[in-house]
Amino acid sequence: MEIQIRKAGPDDLDLLVRWRMEVLREVFPPANYAFPEDLEEANRDYYRRALPAGEHIACFASVDDQIVGCGGICLHQELPSPDNPSGRCAYLMNIYCCPSHRREGVGEAVVNWLVDQARAQGITKIYLETTETGRQLYEQIGFSDLPDMMILPRQ
Repeated sequence: MEIQIRKAGPDDLDLLVRWRMEVLREVFPPANYAFPEDLEEANRDYYRRALPAGEHIACFASVDDQIVGCGGICLHQELPSPDNPSGRCAYLMNIYCCPSHRREGVGEAVVNWLVDQARAQGITKIYLETTETGRQLYEQIGFSDLPDMMILPRQ
């Protein structure tokens, strides 16, 4: 099985939004979370702005010319620090593979392609959030926990 990765562009807007909503439905099941009416349009606006600005890189994974997975990486600038002198960061997100193609290397191919995109821009600080399902994949690739991070929940 050959996995092909291709970069998504502005012409893929409808496809990007469709896959993004699929990812959100899996991570945030509608039975447990309310989906705002304008969520789809907000994602469309994000892609419309961030792709051409170079703030987001997205890709699709295909097997036999059928899209079976996707992923994205948000690029941003933070204050430079000893552990990240350039201040450039990449937040890996939206990694998804159709259930019928899981455990076939699709997720790994997507993650590696996105990491290569970030590294090609000189970015060394690459991080992500994971589900328990994805944890093993990310650990195998080399990601480790950030024990000193916290989050303030929405109110």
